[in-house]
Amino acid sequence: MAYVINDTCISCGACEAGCPVGAISQGDDRYVVDAGTCIDCGACASNCPVGAPVQE
Repeated sequence: MAYVINDTCISCGACEAGCPVGAISQGDDRYVVDAGTCIDCGACASNCPVGAPVQE
């Protein structure tokens, strides 16, 4: 299952910087994960200071 970024995202960019496959990008009000690119590694969740990336 791919990760998604919930509404606790503070748009700091830590998840994007930590994604090894470039599956995360800035959305309108928070970062978003491209489910087709996500490899479910959990790097985004490990880097996020507020726990916004969660498994779908």
